[in-house]
Amino acid sequence: MRRDHGAAAKLAKALGIVLGTEQIPLRLKAWDGSEAGPEGAPVLEFRSRRALRRMLWSPGQLGMSRAYVAGEIDAPGDVFEAFSALSSVGKFTEPGPFRPPTPAELWSLVRTAIRLGALGPNPAPPPEEARIQRKGRLHSRRRDSAAISHHYDVGNDFYALVLGPSMVYSCAVWPGDTAVMRGPAAGARLVEGLDAAQEAKLDLVCRKLELKPGMRVLDVGCGWGSFALHAAGKYGATVVGVTLSAEQAVLARKRAADAGLTDKVDIRVQDYRDIPDGPFDAVSSIGMSEHVGREHTPDYAAALFALLRPGGRLLNHAISWNAGPTKPDPDSFIPRYVFPDGEMISLGEMVAALESAGFEVLDVESLRRHYALTLRAWVRRLEENWDQAAGLAGLGRARVWRLYMASSALGFENNLTGVNQVLVQRPGGDEPPLRRTAWL
Repeated sequence: MRRDHGAAAKLAKALGIVLGTEQIPLRLKAWDGSEAGPEGAPVLEFRSRRALRRMLWSPGQLGMSRAYVAGEIDAPGDVFEAFSALSSVGKFTEPGPFRPPTPAELWSLVRTAIRLGALGPNPAPPPEEARIQRKGRLHSRRRDSAAISHHYDVGNDFYALVLGPSMVYSCAVWPGDTAVMRGPAAGARLVEGLDAAQEAKLDLVCRKLELKPGMRVLDVGCGWGSFALHAAGKYGATVVGVTLSAEQAVLARKRAADAGLTDKVDIRVQDYRDIPDGPFDAVSSIGMSEHVGREHTPDYAAALFALLRPGGRLLNHAISWNAGPTKPDPDSFIPRYVFPDGEMISLGEMVAALESAGFEVLDVESLRRHYALTLRAWVRRLEENWDQAAGLAGLGRARVWRLYMASSALGFENNLTGVNQVLVQRPGGDEPPLRRTAWL
């Protein structure tokens, strides 16, 4: 029998203070078996008093995220429904900045914690939380390397479970009407189509760069080498791929060897600022510039301009911040657990930086809806392989990735974030085509 009393009712009041609403669109389950909240609503389960203690010490997204990563809070049903309900009300509603509790609200939280036996010292953050601040100056080579290692050196086998055989860690390009990818069987259809959609994205980049046999291409942030292998194997290009992740480089080199492409694909553990052997005929940067930071984006654009021959093209594929003048909170879940030191900037800022470096903009394409679908496919793959993923990376790390990918999908669906391919050309060589149909 369900009981709308006990710890759950008190938790509902505390969560309402944190969220800034009296009507919580969630069914709460507490550690004592009690329940509270609307019947049929998405379920949020509090498995430990420690979760409330984290909310008291960090009464915002970070406290709740820490509790989820630690397994003290769970969303046992549809993770998208639970996270959507949680982020759609009160103080958590994006893009407005989080407003901390008033002194009166904080005192009410303290009283609730006392009643529930949850008062105590601030729990240590889960070990999955990044601690790279001691690694030196922001966006120094050493600290950038540490930030990349935190995210990408989780284990190649873990990423293979989530990403699938394509091993592409950026948004796919899906065909046709995506309305068919809704409904009960949507997750299975997305997983089935993921590899083909990723290959379509890689091919789209190659066509926009107008790759031809013998062209020398630089892939900045090459990941596990998927674009390099596609450009070399399908278009006959010679590709230099650079990454700061040693684990990525090991697998990318193995994949190149297995494909018989070691003469065409050179994978390096190298910072893009240290590449000595330009110029290149074309440059791809797919999902890398989010790590550069707003302050350094003009330098990033200038460096890639210098690495291109006159007439050479750059395809910059990057997530953008679409939520207006309010900037992402650097003390929230994703900077703490997923992309330390990462910084999304607006599409306008990126285009301005590229133009200021001397590039001519040829084309801009939004892939926002495509990324939401890609993330839903990744979440489905993670959940289908949950026990194995947790065994490879640890249960906490698997929970980080589930929360990160599901919440990111909702961000794209709500247009808080976007992803854009910006195609630019260094002046001085051949004129671009009159119409972009040449690469579409």
